[in-house]
Amino acid sequence: MNYDLIIIGSGPGGYVAAIRASQLGLKTAIVERENLGGICLNWGCIPTKALIKSANVFEYINHAADYGITVSGSKTDFGAVIKRSRGVAEGMSKGVQFLMKKNKIDVITGTGKVLPGKQVEVTGADGKKTNYSAPHIILATGARSRELPNLKQDGKKIIGYREAMNLPSQPKSMVVVGSGAIGVEFAYFYNAMGTKVTIVEYMPNIVPVEDEEVSKQLERTFKKYGMEILTGSSVEAVDTTGAMCKVKVKSAKGESTIECDIVLSAVGITPNIENIGLEDCGIITDKGKVVVNDYYQTNIPGIYAIGDIVKGQALAHVASAEGIICVEKIAGHHPQPLDYNNIPGCTYCSPEIASVGMTEKAAKDSGIEIKVGKFPFSASGKAKAAGSSDGFVKLIFDAKYGELLGAHLIGANVTEMIAELVLARKLETTGHEIIKLYTRILP
Repeated sequence: MNYDLIIIGSGPGGYVAAIRASQLGLKTAIVERENLGGICLNWGCIPTKALIKSANVFEYINHAADYGITVSGSKTDFGAVIKRSRGVAEGMSKGVQFLMKKNKIDVITGTGKVLPGKQVEVTGADGKKTNYSAPHIILATGARSRELPNLKQDGKKIIGYREAMNLPSQPKSMVVVGSGAIGVEFAYFYNAMGTKVTIVEYMPNIVPVEDEEVSKQLERTFKKYGMEILTGSSVEAVDTTGAMCKVKVKSAKGESTIECDIVLSAVGITPNIENIGLEDCGIITDKGKVVVNDYYQTNIPGIYAIGDIVKGQALAHVASAEGIICVEKIAGHHPQPLDYNNIPGCTYCSPEIASVGMTEKAAKDSGIEIKVGKFPFSASGKAKAAGSSDGFVKLIFDAKYGELLGAHLIGANVTEMIAELVLARKLETTGHEIIKLYTRILP
């Protein structure tokens, strides 16, 4: 069968690109080997947020007395929490199915592989291979949990994020290796549900990509929650032969052993670039990612790549934006290249973290003279009234021109606040203009 465009992978990059292509009049097919919506919708962003919401509700109940309300006898039903999360993901996947039908996009079930001559080979569950052709092919195959040589996942005692959101029972104790967004979100969830959590982070600070002050604030709060935080530490080995996992941890203080029920490996992700036809077609890669231009064209005309398999932030909204830009360029439009310096990042632990642009350290290392504005939520009447006064807003400005270089927030609901600052940076709003605006609208 012939199409104008075939997309391999139906995550937030693939399915959004497919919808935009259909809107622009391209006959489109999308190839998916598992569930529509990809990892983000089925095993990542969406079900994780459902788990975290259950943890939020449980925390509210446990602290109801702080608000003058008495609640007794509260307890968790771990199985029901997991079931709700899976239900949310399944409902969203059905929503993507509806969008595919509505936009007349053909969904081809199987494992896709690009072949020379603008061909896509799809292998079904029965092993049968079928070839499809299109002048334009987009690779949107996403990524999977990264494995360290000394931390091989067995899916039972040493697990990745997929198993972490679908465990048959709640572990009494867990060691989380890695403290990026995945690590701290699961650490928060399991800790809030009653699991004893230890975080092991190789870098000097948890959430190491964030501004250092944000990292320190999250560490203080997590310790207040009862978590153990081991920074500047590495997991050397895990013994899973006994009933408990024995985790050997090395730090500047020496080696120690931690016993736990489950080890969660959250040390990042690996792009899915194997066995998708890159070598057969001569598509160039660099450091494990497909090389593309500003419009996601590979070195082979007619073959494109978006999402986690190309350079840039491995985020759902980034993949969606890349997909739209790529398709609009294919359709003959004139989209602007994506500004990767103005992409917000959000982490949905509690307190939440949201940031965009340069950290204070990055700005100083670049030789820029800066001014820093910081406002603690402990001084906010709204935050105090809500009982959520941990955290702050930190803005970094260029001292000479007043340009907003970076924004770093930690606290309740900051993942909703960050959009305003992304817009301010896009419109090149200065610190002086922000001050003038808020002195007019605030009492």
